[in-house]
Amino acid sequence: MTALSACGGDGGDSTGSEGGSGKGDITIWAHQGQEGENRVLQDVVRSFNSSQSEVRASLKLIPANDYTKTVTATEASQLPDVLEFDGPTMANFVYNEKLTPISSYVSSKTVDNATDAIKDQGTADGKLYGLGMYDSALGLYGDKKLLDAAGVDYPKGLSDAWTADEFADVLKKLAAEDSDGKVLDIQEADGLGTEWGTYGFSPILWSAGGKLIQDNKATGVMDTPEAAAAFQKFQSWKAYVDPNTDGNAMTGRRVALSWVGHWLYPAYSKALGSDLVIMPLPDFGNGPKTGQGSWAWGLGAETQKGKAAGKFLDYLLNDANVSAMTKVNGAPPGTDSVLATSPLYKSGGPLQLFAEQLDKPCGDSDITKSCVAVTRPVTAGYPVITSEFSSAVNSIYGGADPKSALSKAARAIDRDYADNDDYKLN
Repeated sequence: MTALSACGGDGGDSTGSEGGSGKGDITIWAHQGQEGENRVLQDVVRSFNSSQSEVRASLKLIPANDYTKTVTATEASQLPDVLEFDGPTMANFVYNEKLTPISSYVSSKTVDNATDAIKDQGTADGKLYGLGMYDSALGLYGDKKLLDAAGVDYPKGLSDAWTADEFADVLKKLAAEDSDGKVLDIQEADGLGTEWGTYGFSPILWSAGGKLIQDNKATGVMDTPEAAAAFQKFQSWKAYVDPNTDGNAMTGRRVALSWVGHWLYPAYSKALGSDLVIMPLPDFGNGPKTGQGSWAWGLGAETQKGKAAGKFLDYLLNDANVSAMTKVNGAPPGTDSVLATSPLYKSGGPLQLFAEQLDKPCGDSDITKSCVAVTRPVTAGYPVITSEFSSAVNSIYGGADPKSALSKAARAIDRDYADNDDYKLN
């Protein structure tokens, strides 16, 4: 949403980045994720080095909790040739001259094979800075046994998503059949005042016709009457929420519904088997929405070996490696070719709904009724947006007036943008 100037252009002239000969040693930084993810990355680097003799890659894994802080604190000249980054941080890294556009260095085949949603996340000011091996998606998981026992008819796809009012009625029905009335999990234990608060519940805002920011302003788009009314409904669900402090609300079959992402499918599928159903989030008037976006890959702004680094990215994002990564982490593949053949996400697969959502991308600004997957704002000011919005969500959940909480967050965001010249480069 914020206009971002390129830090070096596709040829990388303003920061010193160069293509180089396409040969030599390159360095790679990645976050230390799940054990399986780490193993796949290590295998990719080994097999890349074995597959050719012109480029030798070396990988450094940095603990996930320290990763973004490490990139932020490192001078551009000291960054690696290839680095991973969490999608929403990309625009801030572009603004601070940490990244260079990648289109001159990766093949058109690699770019063309990336899903539209992945390209939306990786594009700032019309330039492509990142591509991901995988994406993410949200939905409602349901326990068919408990839904049937309460006489609840549930959505079979995007076209018959529950409205917000229907969802409230469903909670009441389920609670009437439940011993403690706690029938919904929203991953409360993860903390609503964190990135989960933004990622998990900005779909309510988008589905109510609101936005986190538009034209560098949050006031008037984040705190609309429709947005306040939607979060009033969200607040009313608290009586039905299982705090889930042990993480077993769904797998222990204490709740009938869980509002979370693709990453819990393996555990839920193992626990519920054929009783597990997957539904879109409720529709607050502008169609059901989901967040999207995850870790992505780009090039350090001052790399002198763009061509060699691009060869590695082409290899990293091939079918075999994307398949291996998404097999171990269960995430939606970030390429069209793997998404179409994934046992989980292909047509008829158990997570087909998530693929359908990602196939209807909104980008970060044109959030219409017909699109579903929304990219978190591609702006250097995203850190303050997520901090303020998630704090508002947490306050509302705790009982604060929705309109007041959203307006307070919007004003804080607007002040930050005003103080930073809308995050435009000089």
